[in-house]
Amino acid sequence: MGKHNHKLWRDLLIAAGGYVMFQQAWGLWLLFNSRVERTLKTQTNEAPKGLTFAQTRETDTYSRTHTIEDGIERIVYVPKNRRHDTPIIMQHGMWHGAWCWELWQELFAAWGWETRAHSLPGHAGSPVQRPIYRCTLDYYLSFLKTELDRSPVRPVLMGHSMGGALTQWYLKYVADDLPAAVLVAPWVSHSMFGDGLIPLITYDPLVLLLMMRSWDATPMARPGPGSAVRFLVGPQAVIPLDQLQPRLGPESVLVMYQHNPPFWTPPASVHTPLLWIAGEDDPLLVEPAERRSAAHYGAEYFVAERARHNVMIEHNERETAEKIDRWLAERVR
Repeated sequence: MGKHNHKLWRDLLIAAGGYVMFQQAWGLWLLFNSRVERTLKTQTNEAPKGLTFAQTRETDTYSRTHTIEDGIERIVYVPKNRRHDTPIIMQHGMWHGAWCWELWQELFAAWGWETRAHSLPGHAGSPVQRPIYRCTLDYYLSFLKTELDRSPVRPVLMGHSMGGALTQWYLKYVADDLPAAVLVAPWVSHSMFGDGLIPLITYDPLVLLLMMRSWDATPMARPGPGSAVRFLVGPQAVIPLDQLQPRLGPESVLVMYQHNPPFWTPPASVHTPLLWIAGEDDPLLVEPAERRSAAHYGAEYFVAERARHNVMIEHNERETAEKIDRWLAERVR
């Protein structure tokens, strides 16, 4: 019986190792065959055309419109007292959707800015078009490009986390001609694994095994005391973790692979004015790495004190938004 059990465990380990190696090979093959330029020329939105949801709410300071059209959810705030001609397009990060910006959308509407937040396919109210585990940054970038192309006025682009990576990809692969861009706790400039892998393993030792098993990044956002999801918000956040975590959706692990060499190298210089915001207590996108990344781009740098990753819903989210408002008002009409 002992020899039989030993052989069984050996066979299971060999099978598990082979499965992981196959997954890694498949993922790398997919990324090596991805071409950003080709993706951007492809009609990636395969959702049925038409408006499937529409809701409008009026207040004394803004009009809020929530729609799902052509498979994309959008939440738009139009101020009653418009002070700026330039709109702000807001790109969410991993597991999130347009909903994550609403605290800031209300503030910016009160300050006279029009803001437009959208959800990528398979996130929040945007239906799945491609299986999440096959989604890549160039695939997401094609949808972000569409959102900017829809704007009759060249907008400010604001991206959080992975949305900050997509902002960098936009400036490199699409156009470096925006009035301004704001990167909110964004992915680092050069290598997610180079700067973030050790902090991730230290913070959640099980997460790599779980992601390899499922071949997606959803385990990072799982509930539980040891989960990496704790990096999103601190104990004083406006939206506490027990309310935030149930709203998080699935996410691809390929996007994390793709923001690394040889699949990604940052542009040597950027002409668009940049504001880079870091969370002082972000356990994974650690402040020193964020500071180095901002310096690479020559971005103005601001640290949200005692904030973790989701600085737009942290305890001092209003102070951070005020910093952005002042910075933008000096540069954008």
